[in-house]
Amino acid sequence: MTDTGPTLAILGGTGDLGWGLAVRWLDAGYDITIGSRAREKAEDAANKLTEFGFSGTVRGLENVEAATAADIVVLTVPFANHHVMLKTIKDAVQGKIFVDVTVPLVPPKVSRVQLPPEGSAAVRSQEFLGEDVRVVSAFQNVAAGHLANIEHDIDCDVLVSGNDEAARETVLELVEAAGMKGWHAGPVDNSAVAEALTSVLIFLNRTYEIDGAGIRITGESRGDADQ
Repeated sequence: MTDTGPTLAILGGTGDLGWGLAVRWLDAGYDITIGSRAREKAEDAANKLTEFGFSGTVRGLENVEAATAADIVVLTVPFANHHVMLKTIKDAVQGKIFVDVTVPLVPPKVSRVQLPPEGSAAVRSQEFLGEDVRVVSAFQNVAAGHLANIEHDIDCDVLVSGNDEAARETVLELVEAAGMKGWHAGPVDNSAVAEALTSVLIFLNRTYEIDGAGIRITGESRGDADQ
């Protein structure tokens, strides 16, 4: 990435979804820090990503260190770890864009919508982290395996919601860099739609034997979006 481009921390970057996003953004030239509870695990993932020879640089750090060092922090952990992670990195993400990719899946019934009391995981993040953190919800409806396969043309759009319009616009740039089309989807409360859709897509995958169902927004824009 250029000297003026943002650096990204992917917390949970050793998991499937975090790994897939790292692959896409490294290929686009972004500098990435992989975050994990165990620094050694993060370093191991970073070393494996380095072997691909992407144009972006990558390193591994413990979660708080990774969040502190980055301009934009991306959370890709399972829902069971969501609140603990928020408490862990709260101070480190103040003043930053915080991209929450969390989906409130509750095993074993992951194909059933089970949103948290706050309305969505992203709303929980915004309420807990405070107004100085610009929470943006995105990437819930993209199959991790499709992201990790850099040769795969991802047939999926991304809904981007958050209370700060400029932050949403920044994340839309990350969506495009990852090879997809993103859409302004309104305030963070609207993240409930994308989070709930993941359970529906899981159900469709199982019922119709689809390899990673996604969503597409149909129709053509007649001008600038009313954001």
